[in-house]
Amino acid sequence: MEMKWTPRQQKQSRLTQLDTEFSSWMTEYRDIARYLTPRRGRFIHTDRNKGGNRQHSILDSTGTYALHILQAGMMSGATSPARPWFRLAIPDKDLMDYGPVKIWLNDVTLIMRDIFARSNTYRTLPGMYRELGAFGTAADFVDNNFDNVIHHHAMTIGEYRISTDDLGYVDTLYRKFDMTVAQVVRKFGYEKCSMRTRNLWDNFNYDAWVTIVHATEPRRERNPKKRDAVNMPFSSCYFEEGTEEQGKPFLSESGFEEFPFLVPRWDVIGGDIMGSGPGSEALGDLQQLQHEQMRKGQGIDFQTRPPMQASGQMKGNEANMLPGGVTYFEQAGQGVGLSPAFQSSLRLDYLLQDIEDVRKGIKQCFHSDLFLMLANDNRSNITAREIAERHEEKLTMLGPVLERLHDEMLSPLIDITFSKMVRANILPPPPEELQGMDLNVEFVSMLAQAMRAAGIGSIDRLLGTVGAVMQMKQDAIDKVDTDTLIDKYGDMLGVDPDLIVANDEVAIIRQNRAQAAAQAQQMAAAQQMAKTAKTMSETNTDGNNALTQVAGQMQGA
Repeated sequence: MEMKWTPRQQKQSRLTQLDTEFSSWMTEYRDIARYLTPRRGRFIHTDRNKGGNRQHSILDSTGTYALHILQAGMMSGATSPARPWFRLAIPDKDLMDYGPVKIWLNDVTLIMRDIFARSNTYRTLPGMYRELGAFGTAADFVDNNFDNVIHHHAMTIGEYRISTDDLGYVDTLYRKFDMTVAQVVRKFGYEKCSMRTRNLWDNFNYDAWVTIVHATEPRRERNPKKRDAVNMPFSSCYFEEGTEEQGKPFLSESGFEEFPFLVPRWDVIGGDIMGSGPGSEALGDLQQLQHEQMRKGQGIDFQTRPPMQASGQMKGNEANMLPGGVTYFEQAGQGVGLSPAFQSSLRLDYLLQDIEDVRKGIKQCFHSDLFLMLANDNRSNITAREIAERHEEKLTMLGPVLERLHDEMLSPLIDITFSKMVRANILPPPPEELQGMDLNVEFVSMLAQAMRAAGIGSIDRLLGTVGAVMQMKQDAIDKVDTDTLIDKYGDMLGVDPDLIVANDEVAIIRQNRAQAAAQAQQMAAAQQMAKTAKTMSETNTDGNNALTQVAGQMQGA
Protein backbone atom coordinates (compact mmCIF):
# COMPACT_ATOMS: atom_id res chain seq x y z
CA MET A 1 0.00 0.00 0.00
CA GLU A 2 1.44 3.34 -1.07
CA MET A 3 2.08 5.75 1.80
CA LYS A 4 0.46 9.14 1.36
CA TRP A 5 2.58 12.04 2.47
CA THR A 6 1.06 14.87 4.44
CA PRO A 7 1.49 18.45 3.12
CA ARG A 8 3.98 19.09 5.93
CA GLN A 9 6.05 16.04 4.97
CA GLN A 10 6.06 17.19 1.35
CA LYS A 11 7.46 20.58 2.40
CA GLN A 12 10.07 18.97 4.62
CA SER A 13 11.11 16.60 1.83
CA ARG A 14 11.59 19.43 -0.63
CA LEU A 15 13.58 21.42 1.91
CA THR A 16 15.90 18.44 2.26
CA GLN A 17 16.34 18.27 -1.52
CA LEU A 18 17.07 22.01 -1.72
CA ASP A 19 19.59 21.68 1.12
CA THR A 20 21.37 18.96 -0.84
CA GLU A 21 21.53 21.15 -3.94
CA PHE A 22 22.85 24.11 -1.96
CA SER A 23 25.52 22.10 -0.14
CA SER A 24 27.78 22.08 -3.21
CA TRP A 25 27.99 25.91 -3.02
CA MET A 26 28.63 26.01 0.70
CA THR A 27 32.44 25.81 0.68
CA GLU A 28 32.89 28.63 -1.83
CA TYR A 29 30.37 30.90 -0.11
CA ARG A 30 32.05 30.30 3.26
CA ASP A 31 35.44 31.26 1.80
CA ILE A 32 34.00 34.40 0.18
CA ALA A 33 32.43 35.45 3.47
CA ARG A 34 35.65 34.70 5.37
CA TYR A 35 37.94 36.78 3.13
CA LEU A 36 35.53 39.48 1.97
CA THR A 37 32.57 40.20 4.26
CA PRO A 38 32.70 38.06 7.43
CA ARG A 39 29.53 39.48 8.96
CA ARG A 40 27.41 38.15 6.13
CA GLY A 41 26.32 34.56 5.58
CA ARG A 42 24.23 32.26 7.78
CA PHE A 43 25.43 28.78 6.93
CA ILE A 44 23.92 27.24 10.05
CA HIS A 45 20.82 28.80 11.55
CA THR A 46 22.52 29.18 14.95
CA ASP A 47 24.82 31.80 13.42
CA ARG A 48 22.20 34.46 14.21
CA ASN A 49 22.88 37.26 16.66
CA LYS A 50 26.51 36.35 17.34
CA GLY A 51 29.21 38.90 18.01
CA GLY A 52 32.92 38.33 18.34
CA ASN A 53 35.79 39.12 16.02
CA ARG A 54 35.20 37.68 12.55
CA GLN A 55 37.81 39.78 10.76
CA HIS A 56 40.81 37.69 11.83
CA SER A 57 41.26 36.23 8.31
CA ILE A 58 41.45 39.69 6.69
CA LEU A 59 44.91 41.24 6.95
CA ASP A 60 44.41 43.48 3.90
CA SER A 61 40.99 45.15 3.41
CA THR A 62 41.42 45.93 -0.31
CA GLY A 63 38.70 43.45 -1.29
CA THR A 64 36.28 44.68 1.38
CA TYR A 65 36.82 48.29 0.31
CA ALA A 66 36.36 47.35 -3.36
CA LEU A 67 33.05 45.70 -2.42
CA HIS A 68 32.01 48.93 -0.65
CA ILE A 69 32.73 50.86 -3.85
CA LEU A 70 30.69 48.44 -5.95
CA GLN A 71 27.81 48.61 -3.48
CA ALA A 72 27.79 52.43 -3.48
CA GLY A 73 28.30 52.66 -7.24
CA MET A 74 25.41 50.33 -8.04
CA MET A 75 23.14 52.09 -5.55
CA SER A 76 23.85 55.58 -6.89
CA GLY A 77 23.98 54.47 -10.51
CA ALA A 78 20.87 52.24 -10.66
CA THR A 79 18.51 53.21 -7.81
CA SER A 80 19.58 56.53 -6.38
CA PRO A 81 16.97 57.95 -3.98
CA ALA A 82 18.17 61.46 -4.89
CA ARG A 83 16.96 61.34 -8.50
CA PRO A 84 14.30 59.52 -10.58
CA TRP A 85 15.42 56.07 -11.69
CA PHE A 86 12.20 54.71 -13.26
CA ARG A 87 8.93 55.84 -14.78
CA LEU A 88 5.77 54.09 -15.86
CA ALA A 89 4.85 53.93 -19.54
CA ILE A 90 2.59 52.10 -22.01
CA PRO A 91 3.44 50.39 -25.30
CA ASP A 92 1.38 52.88 -27.36
CA LYS A 93 3.68 55.90 -27.65
CA ASP A 94 1.02 58.05 -29.33
CA LEU A 95 -1.48 57.39 -26.55
CA MET A 96 1.23 58.07 -24.01
CA ASP A 97 1.41 61.65 -25.31
CA TYR A 98 -2.30 62.10 -24.58
CA GLY A 99 -2.70 64.57 -21.70
CA PRO A 100 -4.86 62.59 -19.20
CA VAL A 101 -2.81 59.41 -19.77
CA LYS A 102 0.45 61.27 -19.38
CA ILE A 103 -0.72 62.90 -16.14
CA TRP A 104 -1.99 59.61 -14.67
CA LEU A 105 1.25 57.76 -15.41
CA ASN A 106 3.25 60.57 -13.84
CA ASP A 107 1.02 60.68 -10.74
CA VAL A 108 1.31 56.92 -10.17
CA THR A 109 5.09 57.11 -10.63
CA LEU A 110 5.32 59.87 -8.02
CA ILE A 111 3.17 57.88 -5.55
CA MET A 112 5.39 54.83 -6.00
CA ARG A 113 8.55 56.87 -5.50
CA ASP A 114 7.06 58.24 -2.29
CA ILE A 115 6.32 54.69 -1.10
CA PHE A 116 9.93 53.68 -1.72
CA ALA A 117 11.15 56.77 0.14
CA ARG A 118 8.89 56.24 3.19
CA SER A 119 9.44 52.48 3.46
CA ASN A 120 12.78 50.77 4.11
CA THR A 121 13.43 50.21 0.39
CA TYR A 122 16.47 52.47 0.19
CA ARG A 123 17.89 50.97 3.37
CA THR A 124 17.55 47.45 1.99
CA LEU A 125 18.85 47.86 -1.56
CA PRO A 126 22.49 48.60 -0.58
CA GLY A 127 22.68 45.30 1.30
CA MET A 128 21.30 43.47 -1.73
CA TYR A 129 23.98 45.02 -3.95
CA ARG A 130 26.58 43.91 -1.41
CA GLU A 131 25.25 40.34 -1.46
CA LEU A 132 25.24 40.40 -5.26
CA GLY A 133 28.82 41.62 -5.46
CA ALA A 134 30.08 39.11 -2.92
CA PHE A 135 28.04 35.95 -3.55
CA GLY A 136 26.35 36.61 -6.90
CA THR A 137 22.86 36.07 -5.42
CA ALA A 138 20.66 38.17 -3.15
CA ALA A 139 17.17 37.69 -1.71
CA ASP A 140 14.55 39.97 -0.18
CA PHE A 141 10.97 39.43 1.01
CA VAL A 142 8.57 42.29 0.11
CA ASP A 143 5.91 42.13 2.80
CA ASN A 144 2.69 44.10 3.32
CA ASN A 145 2.73 47.12 5.60
CA PHE A 146 -0.30 49.11 6.72
CA ASP A 147 1.53 52.44 7.06
CA ASN A 148 4.01 52.29 4.16
CA VAL A 149 2.33 49.74 1.81
CA ILE A 150 5.50 47.60 1.64
CA HIS A 151 8.24 46.49 4.02
CA HIS A 152 11.42 44.61 3.10
CA HIS A 153 12.91 41.69 4.99
CA ALA A 154 16.42 41.24 3.59
CA MET A 155 18.16 37.89 3.81
CA THR A 156 21.77 36.86 3.62
CA ILE A 157 23.32 33.94 1.78
CA GLY A 158 22.85 30.56 3.46
CA GLU A 159 19.53 31.19 5.20
CA TYR A 160 17.43 30.52 2.11
CA ARG A 161 17.17 27.95 -0.70
CA ILE A 162 15.78 28.70 -4.15
CA SER A 163 14.59 26.90 -7.25
CA THR A 164 13.54 28.05 -10.72
CA ASP A 165 10.82 27.33 -13.24
CA ASP A 166 11.33 25.96 -16.75
CA LEU A 167 12.25 29.44 -18.03
CA GLY A 168 14.96 29.96 -15.43
CA TYR A 169 13.06 32.44 -13.24
CA VAL A 170 13.14 31.94 -9.48
CA ASP A 171 9.67 30.83 -8.31
CA THR A 172 10.46 28.93 -5.11
CA LEU A 173 12.14 30.05 -1.89
CA TYR A 174 12.50 28.16 1.38
CA ARG A 175 13.84 30.17 4.29
CA LYS A 176 15.09 28.74 7.59
CA PHE A 177 15.49 31.17 10.48
CA ASP A 178 15.18 31.41 14.26
CA MET A 179 12.58 33.23 16.33
CA THR A 180 12.21 33.51 20.08
CA VAL A 181 9.35 31.73 21.81
CA ALA A 182 7.72 35.10 22.51
CA GLN A 183 7.92 36.07 18.83
CA VAL A 184 6.44 32.76 17.65
CA VAL A 185 3.51 32.91 20.05
CA ARG A 186 2.83 36.57 19.24
CA LYS A 187 2.92 36.01 15.48
CA PHE A 188 1.11 32.68 15.13
CA GLY A 189 -0.83 32.21 18.36
CA TYR A 190 -0.39 29.85 21.28
CA GLU A 191 -2.68 27.09 19.96
CA LYS A 192 -0.79 26.81 16.67
CA CYS A 193 2.56 26.18 18.34
CA SER A 194 4.12 22.80 19.03
CA MET A 195 4.08 21.16 22.45
CA ARG A 196 7.76 22.07 22.97
CA THR A 197 7.15 25.77 22.25
CA ARG A 198 4.07 25.88 24.48
CA ASN A 199 6.00 24.26 27.32
CA LEU A 200 8.74 26.87 26.96
CA TRP A 201 6.11 29.59 27.01
CA ASP A 202 4.38 28.10 30.07
CA ASN A 203 7.72 28.00 31.88
CA PHE A 204 8.48 31.67 31.01
CA ASN A 205 11.36 30.76 28.65
CA TYR A 206 10.32 33.58 26.31
CA ASP A 207 13.79 34.11 24.82
CA ALA A 208 14.52 30.50 23.90
CA TRP A 209 15.10 30.01 20.17
CA VAL A 210 12.76 28.14 17.84
CA THR A 211 13.76 27.18 14.29
CA ILE A 212 11.11 28.22 11.76
CA VAL A 213 10.81 27.30 8.08
CA HIS A 214 8.95 29.57 5.63
CA ALA A 215 8.16 27.78 2.36
CA THR A 216 6.92 29.73 -0.68
CA GLU A 217 6.34 28.01 -4.03
CA PRO A 218 3.77 27.74 -6.83
CA ARG A 219 0.56 26.13 -5.56
CA ARG A 220 0.05 23.10 -7.77
CA GLU A 221 -3.40 22.17 -6.53
CA ARG A 222 -5.84 25.03 -6.17
CA ASN A 223 -9.22 26.26 -7.31
CA PRO A 224 -8.55 29.30 -9.54
CA LYS A 225 -12.19 30.39 -9.17
CA LYS A 226 -11.65 31.03 -5.47
CA ARG A 227 -9.69 34.01 -4.22
CA ASP A 228 -9.12 32.93 -0.62
CA ALA A 229 -5.65 32.56 0.94
CA VAL A 230 -5.34 28.82 0.34
CA ASN A 231 -6.16 29.11 -3.39
CA MET A 232 -3.76 31.86 -4.38
CA PRO A 233 -1.16 31.15 -7.09
CA PHE A 234 1.72 30.91 -4.57
CA SER A 235 1.52 29.06 -1.27
CA SER A 236 3.03 30.44 1.93
CA CYS A 237 3.52 27.97 4.80
CA TYR A 238 5.27 28.46 8.15
CA PHE A 239 6.17 25.48 10.32
CA GLU A 240 8.50 24.55 13.15
CA GLU A 241 11.37 22.36 12.12
CA GLY A 242 11.09 18.96 13.74
CA THR A 243 8.47 16.27 14.19
CA GLU A 244 5.00 17.04 12.91
CA GLU A 245 2.32 16.88 15.56
CA GLN A 246 -1.11 15.46 14.92
CA GLY A 247 -3.52 18.15 13.77
CA LYS A 248 -0.84 20.85 13.60
CA PRO A 249 0.80 20.67 10.17
CA PHE A 250 1.58 24.38 9.87
CA LEU A 251 1.89 27.42 12.05
CA SER A 252 0.31 29.36 9.21
CA GLU A 253 -0.92 28.49 5.71
CA SER A 254 -1.83 31.25 3.28
CA GLY A 255 -0.68 32.50 -0.11
CA PHE A 256 0.36 35.31 -2.42
CA GLU A 257 -1.08 36.67 -5.65
CA GLU A 258 2.46 37.10 -7.00
CA PHE A 259 5.88 35.77 -5.99
CA PRO A 260 6.80 38.14 -3.12
CA PHE A 261 10.57 37.68 -3.21
CA LEU A 262 13.23 39.59 -5.12
CA VAL A 263 16.03 37.17 -6.02
CA PRO A 264 18.48 38.90 -8.38
CA ARG A 265 21.62 37.13 -9.57
CA TRP A 266 24.77 38.79 -10.89
CA ASP A 267 25.38 36.12 -13.51
CA VAL A 268 24.04 32.63 -14.13
CA ILE A 269 26.14 30.00 -15.85
CA GLY A 270 24.40 27.30 -17.83
CA GLY A 271 21.59 25.67 -15.90
CA ASP A 272 22.82 26.79 -12.49
CA ILE A 273 20.27 28.07 -10.01
CA MET A 274 22.61 30.06 -7.77
CA GLY A 275 24.41 33.02 -9.29
CA SER A 276 28.09 33.89 -9.35
CA GLY A 277 29.58 37.34 -9.01
CA PRO A 278 32.78 39.33 -8.57
CA GLY A 279 33.40 37.67 -5.21
CA SER A 280 33.76 34.29 -6.88
CA GLU A 281 36.05 35.70 -9.55
CA ALA A 282 38.27 37.46 -7.02
CA LEU A 283 38.39 34.65 -4.44
CA GLY A 284 41.81 33.35 -5.52
CA ASP A 285 43.31 36.86 -5.42
CA LEU A 286 41.69 37.52 -2.04
CA GLN A 287 43.26 34.40 -0.55
CA GLN A 288 46.63 35.14 -2.12
CA LEU A 289 46.57 38.72 -0.84
CA GLN A 290 45.96 37.66 2.76
CA HIS A 291 48.66 34.99 2.47
CA GLU A 292 51.22 37.46 1.11
CA GLN A 293 50.39 40.04 3.77
CA MET A 294 50.92 37.40 6.45
CA ARG A 295 54.27 36.40 4.92
CA LYS A 296 55.27 40.05 4.65
CA GLY A 297 54.67 40.52 8.34
CA GLN A 298 56.66 37.40 9.14
CA GLY A 299 59.50 38.59 6.89
CA ILE A 300 59.64 41.94 8.67
CA ASP A 301 59.71 40.14 12.02
CA PHE A 302 62.52 37.85 10.87
CA GLN A 303 64.59 40.84 9.81
CA THR A 304 63.88 43.06 12.82
CA ARG A 305 63.58 40.37 15.50
CA PRO A 306 65.18 37.21 14.13
CA PRO A 307 65.20 33.94 16.11
CA MET A 308 68.30 33.86 18.30
CA GLN A 309 70.66 31.09 19.39
CA ALA A 310 72.74 31.09 22.54
CA SER A 311 75.25 28.86 24.29
CA GLY A 312 74.04 26.46 26.93
CA GLN A 313 75.85 28.43 29.63
CA MET A 314 73.34 31.29 29.13
CA LYS A 315 70.36 29.11 29.98
CA GLY A 316 68.40 30.72 32.75
CA ASN A 317 69.94 34.17 32.21
CA GLU A 318 67.67 36.90 30.90
CA ALA A 319 68.56 38.29 27.46
CA ASN A 320 67.75 41.94 26.73
CA MET A 321 66.38 42.02 23.16
CA LEU A 322 65.39 45.70 23.12
CA PRO A 323 67.28 48.15 20.87
CA GLY A 324 70.42 49.25 22.71
CA GLY A 325 69.96 46.61 25.40
CA VAL A 326 72.92 44.84 26.98
CA THR A 327 73.02 41.23 28.07
CA TYR A 328 75.69 40.26 30.60
CA PHE A 329 77.16 36.79 30.96
CA GLU A 330 80.33 35.23 32.29
CA GLN A 331 83.07 34.59 29.69
CA ALA A 332 83.84 30.93 30.15
CA GLY A 333 85.14 30.07 26.72
CA GLN A 334 84.65 30.49 23.02
CA GLY A 335 81.20 30.44 21.50
CA VAL A 336 79.42 31.86 24.50
CA GLY A 337 76.86 34.61 23.64
CA LEU A 338 73.93 35.44 21.36
CA SER A 339 73.72 35.27 17.56
CA PRO A 340 70.90 35.03 14.99
CA ALA A 341 69.81 31.50 14.21
CA PHE A 342 69.71 32.42 10.49
CA GLN A 343 69.74 35.46 8.27
CA SER A 344 66.51 36.48 6.50
CA SER A 345 67.10 37.77 2.97
CA LEU A 346 63.49 38.48 1.98
CA ARG A 347 63.26 41.20 -0.70
CA LEU A 348 60.30 43.20 0.59
CA ASP A 349 60.29 45.43 -2.51
CA TYR A 350 59.56 42.42 -4.73
CA LEU A 351 56.86 41.21 -2.35
CA LEU A 352 55.23 44.64 -2.20
CA GLN A 353 55.21 44.82 -5.99
CA ASP A 354 53.43 41.47 -6.22
CA ILE A 355 50.96 42.53 -3.52
CA GLU A 356 50.13 45.64 -5.51
CA ASP A 357 49.51 43.52 -8.63
CA VAL A 358 47.11 41.32 -6.67
CA ARG A 359 45.32 44.38 -5.28
CA LYS A 360 44.89 45.71 -8.81
CA GLY A 361 43.34 42.42 -9.95
CA ILE A 362 40.86 42.49 -7.06
CA LYS A 363 39.81 46.06 -7.86
CA GLN A 364 39.26 45.12 -11.49
CA CYS A 365 37.04 42.20 -10.50
CA PHE A 366 34.82 44.58 -8.52
CA HIS A 367 34.93 47.29 -11.24
CA SER A 368 36.38 49.81 -8.79
CA ASP A 369 38.32 51.54 -11.55
CA LEU A 370 35.09 52.13 -13.46
CA PHE A 371 33.04 53.46 -10.55
CA LEU A 372 35.87 55.74 -9.41
CA MET A 373 37.03 56.72 -12.89
CA LEU A 374 35.73 60.26 -12.90
CA ALA A 375 36.19 60.77 -9.17
CA ASN A 376 39.91 60.00 -9.48
CA ASP A 377 40.44 62.18 -12.59
CA ASN A 378 41.81 65.54 -11.39
CA ARG A 379 42.45 67.00 -14.84
CA SER A 380 40.76 70.33 -15.46
CA ASN A 381 40.66 70.01 -19.25
CA ILE A 382 38.65 66.79 -19.50
CA THR A 383 36.08 67.15 -22.30
CA ALA A 384 32.42 66.27 -22.42
CA ARG A 385 33.14 63.84 -25.25
CA GLU A 386 35.71 62.01 -23.09
CA ILE A 387 33.23 61.81 -20.21
CA ALA A 388 30.60 60.34 -22.54
CA GLU A 389 33.06 57.78 -23.89
CA ARG A 390 34.04 56.77 -20.35
CA HIS A 391 30.40 56.25 -19.42
CA GLU A 392 30.07 54.06 -22.48
CA GLU A 393 33.05 51.98 -21.28
CA LYS A 394 31.34 51.53 -17.91
CA LEU A 395 28.22 50.43 -19.74
CA THR A 396 30.19 47.86 -21.72
CA MET A 397 31.36 46.23 -18.49
CA LEU A 398 28.10 46.46 -16.53
CA GLY A 399 25.48 46.36 -19.29
CA PRO A 400 24.64 42.63 -19.03
CA VAL A 401 24.54 42.85 -15.23
CA LEU A 402 22.21 45.85 -15.39
CA GLU A 403 19.84 44.06 -17.75
CA ARG A 404 19.60 41.08 -15.38
CA LEU A 405 19.18 43.46 -12.45
CA HIS A 406 16.22 45.10 -14.20
CA ASP A 407 14.62 41.74 -15.00
CA GLU A 408 15.13 39.99 -11.65
CA MET A 409 14.99 42.78 -9.04
CA LEU A 410 13.82 46.24 -10.11
CA SER A 411 10.95 45.32 -12.45
CA PRO A 412 9.56 42.75 -9.97
CA LEU A 413 9.87 45.33 -7.17
CA ILE A 414 7.77 47.82 -9.15
CA ASP A 415 5.26 45.14 -10.18
CA ILE A 416 4.82 43.93 -6.59
CA THR A 417 4.47 47.48 -5.29
CA PHE A 418 1.92 48.37 -7.98
CA SER A 419 -0.17 45.29 -7.12
CA LYS A 420 -0.13 46.20 -3.43
CA MET A 421 -1.14 49.77 -4.33
CA VAL A 422 -4.11 48.41 -6.27
CA ARG A 423 -5.19 46.21 -3.35
CA ALA A 424 -4.71 49.15 -0.95
CA ASN A 425 -6.94 51.27 -3.24
CA ILE A 426 -4.56 54.23 -3.29
CA LEU A 427 -4.30 54.66 -7.06
CA PRO A 428 -5.99 57.61 -8.78
CA PRO A 429 -8.79 56.64 -11.21
CA PRO A 430 -7.17 55.74 -14.56
CA PRO A 431 -8.40 57.27 -17.86
CA GLU A 432 -10.76 55.16 -19.92
CA GLU A 433 -8.12 54.89 -22.64
CA LEU A 434 -5.96 52.72 -20.33
CA GLN A 435 -8.61 50.09 -19.69
CA GLY A 436 -7.15 46.64 -20.41
CA MET A 437 -3.73 48.04 -21.37
CA ASP A 438 -0.47 46.71 -19.94
CA LEU A 439 1.93 49.05 -18.18
CA ASN A 440 5.66 49.10 -18.89
CA VAL A 441 8.58 50.26 -16.78
CA GLU A 442 11.21 52.55 -18.26
CA PHE A 443 14.45 52.89 -16.29
CA VAL A 444 16.03 56.32 -16.33
CA SER A 445 18.88 55.85 -13.83
CA MET A 446 22.36 57.03 -14.70
CA LEU A 447 23.45 53.55 -15.75
CA ALA A 448 20.24 52.95 -17.73
CA GLN A 449 20.70 56.29 -19.48
CA ALA A 450 24.27 55.36 -20.33
CA MET A 451 22.96 52.20 -21.95
CA ARG A 452 20.53 54.13 -24.14
CA ALA A 453 23.07 56.86 -24.77
CA ALA A 454 25.35 54.47 -26.65
CA GLY A 455 23.76 55.71 -29.91
CA ILE A 456 24.17 59.42 -29.16
CA GLY A 457 27.62 59.52 -30.73
CA SER A 458 26.31 58.32 -34.09
CA ILE A 459 23.49 60.90 -33.98
CA ASP A 460 25.99 63.67 -33.24
CA ARG A 461 28.14 62.55 -36.14
CA LEU A 462 25.10 62.50 -38.44
CA LEU A 463 24.14 66.05 -37.46
CA GLY A 464 27.71 67.21 -37.95
CA THR A 465 27.77 65.71 -41.44
CA VAL A 466 24.39 67.25 -42.32
CA GLY A 467 25.61 70.65 -41.09
CA ALA A 468 28.68 70.37 -43.33
CA VAL A 469 26.57 69.38 -46.37
CA MET A 470 24.20 72.32 -45.75
CA GLN A 471 27.12 74.66 -46.38
CA MET A 472 26.95 73.49 -49.97
CA LYS A 473 23.26 72.66 -50.28
CA GLN A 474 20.75 74.23 -47.93
CA ASP A 475 17.93 71.75 -48.56
CA ALA A 476 20.00 68.90 -47.05
CA ILE A 477 18.17 69.50 -43.76
CA ASP A 478 14.98 68.25 -45.44
CA LYS A 479 16.44 64.76 -45.18
CA VAL A 480 16.31 64.86 -41.35
CA ASP A 481 13.07 64.20 -39.43
CA THR A 482 13.73 66.75 -36.71
CA ASP A 483 10.66 65.84 -34.62
CA THR A 484 11.67 62.19 -34.37
CA LEU A 485 15.28 63.24 -33.81
CA ILE A 486 14.35 65.35 -30.77
CA ASP A 487 12.14 62.59 -29.31
CA LYS A 488 14.83 59.91 -29.73
CA TYR A 489 17.61 62.14 -28.44
CA GLY A 490 15.61 63.13 -25.36
CA ASP A 491 14.76 59.50 -24.65
CA MET A 492 18.41 58.46 -24.89
CA LEU A 493 19.37 61.19 -22.43
CA GLY A 494 16.54 60.31 -20.05
CA VAL A 495 15.02 63.79 -20.31
CA ASP A 496 11.77 64.32 -18.40
CA PRO A 497 9.01 63.81 -21.01
CA ASP A 498 7.19 66.88 -19.65
CA LEU A 499 9.98 69.01 -21.13
CA ILE A 500 9.24 67.77 -24.67
CA VAL A 501 5.98 68.96 -26.21
CA ALA A 502 3.67 66.20 -27.42
CA ASN A 503 3.15 65.73 -31.16
CA ASP A 504 -0.54 66.73 -31.10
CA GLU A 505 0.29 69.94 -29.25
CA VAL A 506 3.13 70.63 -31.68
CA ALA A 507 0.68 70.26 -34.57
CA ILE A 508 -1.67 72.81 -32.98
CA ILE A 509 1.19 75.23 -32.33
CA ARG A 510 2.37 74.95 -35.92
CA GLN A 511 -1.15 75.36 -37.27
CA ASN A 512 -1.66 78.50 -35.22
CA ARG A 513 1.71 79.80 -36.33
CA ALA A 514 0.85 79.15 -39.98
CA GLN A 515 -2.52 80.89 -39.60
CA ALA A 516 -0.86 83.84 -37.89
CA ALA A 517 1.72 84.03 -40.69
CA ALA A 518 -1.01 83.86 -43.34
CA GLN A 519 -2.99 86.59 -41.59
CA ALA A 520 0.11 88.73 -41.31
CA GLN A 521 0.81 88.22 -45.02
CA GLN A 522 -2.75 89.16 -45.95
CA MET A 523 -2.57 92.22 -43.74
CA ALA A 524 0.71 93.25 -45.28
CA ALA A 525 -0.76 92.82 -48.79
CA ALA A 526 -3.84 94.85 -47.87
CA GLN A 527 -1.67 97.59 -46.43
CA GLN A 528 0.40 97.64 -49.60
CA MET A 529 -2.72 97.89 -51.79
CA ALA A 530 -4.10 100.69 -49.62
CA LYS A 531 -0.82 102.54 -49.82
CA THR A 532 -0.77 102.16 -53.63
CA ALA A 533 -4.36 103.37 -53.95
CA LYS A 534 -3.60 106.38 -51.78
CA THR A 535 -0.55 107.22 -53.88
CA MET A 536 -2.58 107.06 -57.09
CA SER A 537 -5.33 109.25 -55.63
CA GLU A 538 -2.84 111.92 -54.68
CA THR A 539 -1.10 111.93 -58.09
CA ASN A 540 -1.67 114.87 -60.53
CA THR A 541 -3.36 113.59 -63.71
CA ASP A 542 -3.68 116.92 -65.55
CA GLY A 543 -0.23 117.02 -67.02
CA ASN A 544 1.49 114.81 -69.52
CA ASN A 545 3.31 112.20 -67.39
CA ALA A 546 3.76 108.47 -67.20
CA LEU A 547 0.57 107.94 -65.23
CA THR A 548 -1.62 109.90 -67.66
CA GLN A 549 -0.04 108.03 -70.59
CA VAL A 550 -0.83 104.67 -68.99
CA ALA A 551 -4.37 105.79 -68.21
CA GLY A 552 -4.80 106.98 -71.79
CA GLN A 553 -3.63 103.69 -73.19
CA MET A 554 -6.06 101.86 -70.95
CA GLN A 555 -8.93 104.07 -72.13
CA GLY A 556 -7.91 103.61 -75.76
CA ALA A 557 -7.96 99.91 -75.31
